[in-house]
Amino acid sequence: MSLVSPWRADFPALAILEAQGQTYLDSAATAQKPQALIDALSGYYTCGTANVHRAQHQPAERATRAFEDARVKVAKWLNASCPTEIVFTRGATEALNLLAYGLEHLIEADDEIVVSALEHHANLLPWQQLARRRGARLIVLPLDARGRINMDAARQLIGSRTRLLAVSQLSNVIGSWQPLPDLLPLAKAQGAMTVVDGAQGVVHGRHDMQALACDFYVLSSHKLYGPEGVGALYGRGESLLKLKHWQFGGEMVRIADYQHAEFHAAPLGFEAGTPAIGSVIGLGATLDYLSKLDATAVAGHEQALHQGLLAGLAIRDGIELLGEPQVALVSFTVAGVHHGDLAHLLTDQGIAVRSGTHCAQPLLKSLGIEGATRVSLGLYNDGDDLGRFFGALDRALDMLR
Repeated sequence: MSLVSPWRADFPALAILEAQGQTYLDSAATAQKPQALIDALSGYYTCGTANVHRAQHQPAERATRAFEDARVKVAKWLNASCPTEIVFTRGATEALNLLAYGLEHLIEADDEIVVSALEHHANLLPWQQLARRRGARLIVLPLDARGRINMDAARQLIGSRTRLLAVSQLSNVIGSWQPLPDLLPLAKAQGAMTVVDGAQGVVHGRHDMQALACDFYVLSSHKLYGPEGVGALYGRGESLLKLKHWQFGGEMVRIADYQHAEFHAAPLGFEAGTPAIGSVIGLGATLDYLSKLDATAVAGHEQALHQGLLAGLAIRDGIELLGEPQVALVSFTVAGVHHGDLAHLLTDQGIAVRSGTHCAQPLLKSLGIEGATRVSLGLYNDGDDLGRFFGALDRALDMLR
């Protein structure tokens, strides 16, 4: 294919991987990093590190300013009402656990927590365990044949006992956008809180939190071309006020005595201990880089790549897609071929894809399969990457069949 990514050179690891004969098609797991991020991390660590919000000396003041500037950039990226609606976490998983503990006091016995059948473990297990702790019921919304939440079923299952709805924006297995504009109002009409797992969705397009109107939205930096070990929780101002503190220590405390303490409100009240300062600053630099790109061009390139991937799989016998993927990734099975065997032979040929249950075991069980192969794309991938993948796929299938 002749599709060329004009941004490929911005990601130095790709040239090294290519020289090693490697083709990276696992961006939904974690994305490669732009030079802008690498420069920001190097600058922070070589120019003097210091803790944030704790001291008046120049290194600390410089670190605190850069840290808080990153909060402003995340808020702008999500179109939050103000930067104080952004809480930094270690990733989407920690953000979801924060919510499960911080909202626990609002859940009573026989209340209902609603998730969907396609959730990543990170957006299933915290709610599953919260329901167990509180004697609540976990309600699972079924999917339609396309891999999207069945809205007819949702209208029946979301009711007066629903206290919280937690759903993914974009499935990490099926690659389908979920019908949030129709789904979230159903929960809101019942007075329920709404949580959106945006770990995949935030990577593909800009999403307006004020228009989406969810209570909480979580993301991971490492999928958004940023550093590992940091993520963000967006919380609508009035919704953040409902959270109870869940970790204690460091600068989250406002007043402390031996027998009593009072704590800061969000965001600082939910950032106990020393945060991942360098990674937060790096995320800010990554968002600066992404903000300078032509969003329409990026979306068009990703869609063209995705269509090429779908077309190439469609002409090969025995391949069955999971659902109807819409963007960025495709998960598939091959009749008579074990996904692990296929991944092994692709790996031997330098093709990096994901094989297994993709942190969504209940979903794959519901589909009647043990695992699948996933190919996922980033803005840096090009037609040559797809060509190498299809060549390796054909050779692997010839051997396995």
